[in-house]
Amino acid sequence: MILFVLLLFKKINKIQIDILKSKIVLINSIIIAENYFNNPFLQIKISKKKCDLIRKFQVLSFVSSIVYTDKKFILSNKDIFPINYKIKIGHHTVGGNKISIFAGPCSVESEKQLLLISNQIFNRGVDFLRGGIFKPRTSPYSFQGLQIKGLKILKKIKQQFSFGIITEIMSENDIDYLSKCCDIFQVGTRNAQNYSLLKALGKQKKTVFLKRGFGCTLIEFLLSAEYILSGGNSNVILCERGIRTFETATRFTLDINGIVWLKNYCKLPVIADVSHSTGNFLMIENVAKGAIAAGADGIMVEVHNNPKISKSDGIQSLTIKKFSSLMEAIRPVAISVNRKI
Repeated sequence: MILFVLLLFKKINKIQIDILKSKIVLINSIIIAENYFNNPFLQIKISKKKCDLIRKFQVLSFVSSIVYTDKKFILSNKDIFPINYKIKIGHHTVGGNKISIFAGPCSVESEKQLLLISNQIFNRGVDFLRGGIFKPRTSPYSFQGLQIKGLKILKKIKQQFSFGIITEIMSENDIDYLSKCCDIFQVGTRNAQNYSLLKALGKQKKTVFLKRGFGCTLIEFLLSAEYILSGGNSNVILCERGIRTFETATRFTLDINGIVWLKNYCKLPVIADVSHSTGNFLMIENVAKGAIAAGADGIMVEVHNNPKISKSDGIQSLTIKKFSSLMEAIRPVAISVNRKI
């Protein structure tokens, strides 16, 4: 059996859909996926002997093109959409020529702390301020974030700086009130296959920053993205944040191969989280260089004014001084691959 994707024109109506489906049934092929949102399509499975019959669909006025694919993911598939997708967020663009920088503390700890960090990294090339207010921790006894109090702090920071704001969302019930302070919803590694949350994020228009599950294959990762895309939200950023392997010397293992694979086969922007993947501030600079050289569209890094007293992940957070050094160190690497910081 062979897989084909029939790309349809956006103004297709129900009568035309019924005509198309009836013709598919006539040649004993099976519809295995369909969607009628931003990029309408039907994916069908047909026997090798009847492949020639697929050409008959091309003459239908509501069929834009027909593409063969051997991959399960559709809406981010470069075989079908051969582009590098750029996402405009405020006056920032992710996926363009500029390497996007996502930086800030793992957790929002206080207004004073976040204001201090924001002031010190604002003019150092940062596009998006990261700051968690809901923290899904491995232990229920660890710091869980400031939650509603943290939301008020993020609002104040947003009013004072031109950063885009990114924060983690853990439940579909939080979409409405988090959208008042953030520009990007971050879906953490533990929620990468929380399908009810992904479906809900597909029904709204804010950008979604999807982290790879630490136990997910690349195909599983892209199928998680497909839940958001198929809901009608095309603004999805992928984040390679490290996977769990047999290695225990580092917190996780950044999948450099995965970054290269994603940039070859997927149209979405890819960001490398160089803090969670390493778990050690000493490794961040060199791993960031490797990620950019591999084709990543940006990096996410944790920065703290005093990592030693950080309430979460201090060991993998850079001081302000080390962050400044990082920005200088990655600049020539970006230039070498025809990008800029």
